[in-house]
Amino acid sequence: MQPNDLAAAQTSRRTFLRSACAGVAVTGLIGTATGIEDQYRTVIDVADAGADRSGSESVSPLLADLIGDDTLLKFPPGEYYMDEQVRESGADNVGLVGDDATLVPADYYDFDGPQYRLFRLGTYYDPARDVLIKNFDVDQRADDTGIRAFHVSVSDGLSVKNIDVIGRHDSGTWGPALFRVTDSDGSGHIDGLRITDGADWQTQTPGDLWRGPTGILINNHDGSIRLDHCVVRNYPDNGLYVTGSGSVSVVGGLFQNNGPVNVRIGASRATVERTEFVTDQRSPYYLAQIPMRFDYADRVVVRDVSIDLTAPNGDAVQILDDVESAALRNTDIDIADVPAAGVVVKSGSGPVSIVDVDVDMDCSANAFRLLGNGGGVVVQDCRIAGSASGENLRHAIRCERDNCEFRALTVDQWGGGKRRGIALLGEDYTVYKCRIRCSDRPVSAYGDDIWIEENYLDSYSGDESIRIGPDADSVRIKNNELPDGIQDAGGRNVLVTGTTY
Repeated sequence: MQPNDLAAAQTSRRTFLRSACAGVAVTGLIGTATGIEDQYRTVIDVADAGADRSGSESVSPLLADLIGDDTLLKFPPGEYYMDEQVRESGADNVGLVGDDATLVPADYYDFDGPQYRLFRLGTYYDPARDVLIKNFDVDQRADDTGIRAFHVSVSDGLSVKNIDVIGRHDSGTWGPALFRVTDSDGSGHIDGLRITDGADWQTQTPGDLWRGPTGILINNHDGSIRLDHCVVRNYPDNGLYVTGSGSVSVVGGLFQNNGPVNVRIGASRATVERTEFVTDQRSPYYLAQIPMRFDYADRVVVRDVSIDLTAPNGDAVQILDDVESAALRNTDIDIADVPAAGVVVKSGSGPVSIVDVDVDMDCSANAFRLLGNGGGVVVQDCRIAGSASGENLRHAIRCERDNCEFRALTVDQWGGGKRRGIALLGEDYTVYKCRIRCSDRPVSAYGDDIWIEENYLDSYSGDESIRIGPDADSVRIKNNELPDGIQDAGGRNVLVTGTTY
């Protein structure tokens, strides 16, 4: 048989099998098809089509024959063993829906072909459209087992819901999920993807994937994707990693002990809200386990987030230089006694606002570190507390960039080692209606054009409330309460009015 004849025969067999199975499945649904089933021309119960539900025989060849355009594959209760990839490029309106259904991937050695994926639906250059995946467990508890269960590229219409990946990913191959939306007007929704048992480092696995797998990967992404209530724990190459020109929203869920970053995003717009981040177990392999890092974006919004670093291994939030603007709102950060910063704004980033952010820290590090050149920063209605000392990094807030405002802050840092409040090292600052108490001086005014008004600034050790550096120029101190006075080391154009001591 010639190659073209073989391809034609395979297509013919597939078409015949799908038609026959669809006839059986739909007959049993006449008069009852509602909801999801109404959205497809063909509805197939894979067990009725011959799929083994005991987990002893591979269903991959059968699924490859059944899957196709305008087709819903229903998986009744059972275990479905898969030992090779099922691929459908450019598919239109495809559904995979389980009912107490478990997908069981073969281990690294028994998987036929590249040990990468169970389902590959669409590609970047030939994306699918309207893909539904719902209600599956993926059981990879066997030794040397772990797979990318779902690799989905759509132009529009991605829906993934209620997926649990069970067992530690110890094969050294790609992580459980990759999603992307290729059209700028397209969208996708991931709701309840739970990947909780983690993955092994590359040196502990038969595969040699660098570092190890990523939990959820979204790359070459141009549309919009929202992730609701997802849980990712203990993955070595980022928990969630997003790159592309699209937008992404992370809402709710938990990201815990992933390295080097729990949620790492580069996108046109990034939103993280009502999400919990935890680092309570340091990995001996990971250089860092940062909760959030934003590599680039036109706009970043973080709100109503909880970050708990009981075993810190890196800063809580990093905003890098290619972020055009960012806003952090109503967020709690707890940092134990291993040095790690709360919020780091890297040199070159655009304007940033930090409002109603609480940092409780017992480590010698900066709660807010605002570096180098870039847009102005507003820090307002924030609270910094805890027993942090000044042993390593003296200041609760270190500000190197210009045009920054600190309004209505409460800082209480009672640890030893000369813990200080705010260091103002650039130009054009406002410190207004703040209450700052720390073991050493509350304010170090070393820059130019500094306005300090209506603050209470107290040192637990009796050091000066404000120190004006020798190179400071144009410092205005108005209507403050300064129990420990001012030390002026030679600043120029210093004016003090209406201040009590």
